[in-house]
Amino acid sequence: MPAWAAALSGLVAGAVALGVAQIVAGLIDPGAAPVVAVGGAMVDATPAGLKEWAIRTFGSNDKPVLLGGIVVVLALIAAGLGLLARRRTAYGTLGLALFGLVGAAAALSRPDAGVVHVLPSIAGAAAAAWTLSRLMRRAMGGDEEEYVAASRAASRATGRAADQATGATVLAAHAPAGPSSGERTRAATVGEERPALPPVMRAGGGPGTGSGSALYTFDRRRLLTGAAAGVAVAGVAGLGGRLLSGSKDAELARRGVAKMLPRAARPAAPIPAGADLRIPGLTPFVTPNAEFYRVDTALVVPSVDPARWTLKIHGLVDRPVELTFADLLKRPLTEADVTLTCVSNEVGGPYAGNARWLGARLADVLREAGVRREADMLLSVSDDGWTCGTPVDVVMDGRDALLAVAMNGEVLPEAHGFPVRQVVPGLYGYVSATKWVTEIRATRFDQEEGYWTPRGWAPRGPIKTQSRIDLPHDGDKVTTGRTTVAGVAWAQHRGVDAVEVGVDGGAWRQARLADVPGLDTWRQWSLDLDLTPGRHTISVRATDATGYTQTADELPPAPDGATGYHTITVTAR
Repeated sequence: MPAWAAALSGLVAGAVALGVAQIVAGLIDPGAAPVVAVGGAMVDATPAGLKEWAIRTFGSNDKPVLLGGIVVVLALIAAGLGLLARRRTAYGTLGLALFGLVGAAAALSRPDAGVVHVLPSIAGAAAAAWTLSRLMRRAMGGDEEEYVAASRAASRATGRAADQATGATVLAAHAPAGPSSGERTRAATVGEERPALPPVMRAGGGPGTGSGSALYTFDRRRLLTGAAAGVAVAGVAGLGGRLLSGSKDAELARRGVAKMLPRAARPAAPIPAGADLRIPGLTPFVTPNAEFYRVDTALVVPSVDPARWTLKIHGLVDRPVELTFADLLKRPLTEADVTLTCVSNEVGGPYAGNARWLGARLADVLREAGVRREADMLLSVSDDGWTCGTPVDVVMDGRDALLAVAMNGEVLPEAHGFPVRQVVPGLYGYVSATKWVTEIRATRFDQEEGYWTPRGWAPRGPIKTQSRIDLPHDGDKVTTGRTTVAGVAWAQHRGVDAVEVGVDGGAWRQARLADVPGLDTWRQWSLDLDLTPGRHTISVRATDATGYTQTADELPPAPDGATGYHTITVTAR
């Protein structure tokens, strides 16, 4: 069999494995699919520095890049196993079994995984092994029964021939020197009686080249038709798995929730007309849902049925509470304008967004549960097992910490936590913004840790005062004379009191500030500059309502948020 044919057989077997695993995972848990499980295990093991690099390099596409990379590696391995099967089919099937075990182990490593979560990987590996064996046999021109029977016959014939040849050699070794003509005739007769190898062996190649390639001539047509059938099976199975994963059901559920979403009992004040300076190229005050940044560890967005969703509040509490989604909607809901920020955001980075959230006040629910005095952390748990630790005192200090059910007047999008997520103003998302939240446990920082803390991030994450230049962009060419510089600044739950712009290391100049509805949102700013011809460096810094001004010291995001001035270079002509 040609090398390309063996590699193709391996690739098709790998595709069938992924397709079958996907449909089985769709019946059990989409997160149990081997690519997703392995990807999740890789995310868990990723050092903080590598995570920052991935987010900085690929942005919100980091998850598709990771999954795509895993698929490419699996394809290369599958092709390699096909080449191994060219020598002996058992080598290829053994390799597929090993990778099935790797997928099963990765699935078991996920939070809340059970024995049933290994089934997608095991089923996929079994389907791949059968497919590879079948394709190898088809490629050599025989059906399965003929292949096995001829293989065994060839093995027996080869064994008998070897035994007889060995016996003849022994006889010759013990025979007296100078045999008579009669003895020579008998020796020749022994050689003539040695069984001939089956004709198909001669057609396919000599012995020792592998059970498949040694038995039949290569049949390109049978291989290609079999490969096409395998690809079709993989495609149908993969599509079926996606349909079974429940994304359509979740969208229908979202539409149902939209019809029953109540009005806010505590509506937010109208956004001031002057909150958005409406300068072309400047980030809008309200971030559209479709453009809101997404940074999380979920390789597959959890599909949570609101009819079955519950929130359990327990731990160091006097009265454990369990709420259904209907219970939550019956509570008085609060509207709040809050800017969220990711701790992975570099200075000047895009991972901040502002929205109007609707939800139940988390502090009210915690008071009903009776959080004990010794508790200083709320360990919230996502539907996919992700955890974060939020300081109790921050949630209880009167700020608009919410169990949010809506975003910018719409039911939460799936990617942003449908049906319920946490929103806590003033804290980076890794210690506050749990999506798909299902559990909150009152505990202590000295007893438990959130997901990112053992991976090198600080246990508490108050958002640092920051500012960003949105226009012009770094490296832009601008016209000599008047140039508008504009951007946003944030200091959630403190508020931005001033923004200053510096040009070429000169004196700081006060920027014009937009209006804001409260302390928990970012604030737009702008300044008109008169630039002389040539290259110029422009920097920005903000001062919050406590009087703190951004530091010029440049620090990376880890462990508790980046610092430094956002600086760009432009050329005026």
